Amino acid sequence: MPKEYIEDQHFKTANYTETALPKGEYENCTFTDCVFYTADLSFISFTACEFIDCDVSMATLKGAAFNNVVFKKCKLLGLRFDDCNDFGLSFSFESCTLDFSSFFKLKLKNCHFKDCKLEAVAFMEADLTNAVFSKCDLKDAIFERTKLEGADFRTAYNFSIDPEINPLKKAKFSTHNIAGLLTKYKITIE
Repeated sequence: MPKEYIEDQHFKTANYTETALPKGEYENCTFTDCVFYTADLSFISFTACEFIDCDVSMATLKGAAFNNVVFKKCKLLGLRFDDCNDFGLSFSFESCTLDFSSFFKLKLKNCHFKDCKLEAVAFMEADLTNAVFSKCDLKDAIFERTKLEGADFRTAYNFSIDPEINPLKKAKFSTHNIAGLLTKYKITIE
């Protein structure tokens, strides 16, 4: 059965928890105020799409493709982005809550996170070269063997990054958040 191809459509206030989003390829589509909570988005392709005020928490993303996708004001709790198809994977997040999500081993060069809450997010072994964390709360986010070269943390807060196990060449920090690089030493900075 061939997949549907849906282009230039606007989906508003739909609940895909009860009725599944049809499998297919979505290009240049906008999803506004939609509920995807625990929905199965496996093997669905999204290209140049925008999700606004959506709840995508706990959705299944096995083989899902996100290419040039924007999430704004979305609730994205507990998502396994590392289950996505990594070919052409690119997205940005603005004013989103991504707590307890995983980006394990993903290549996310130049990824932008703006005004996001990223509590306990797993970034282990991810490539976040030149990523931007603008005004993001990174409380308990896990950075282990994460490539952070050129990443911008100047306005990020509550992070703890070990410079001995995470490449940080040319990464940007500010004087008010530099303590996040010294957490493991259990020193007092006043």
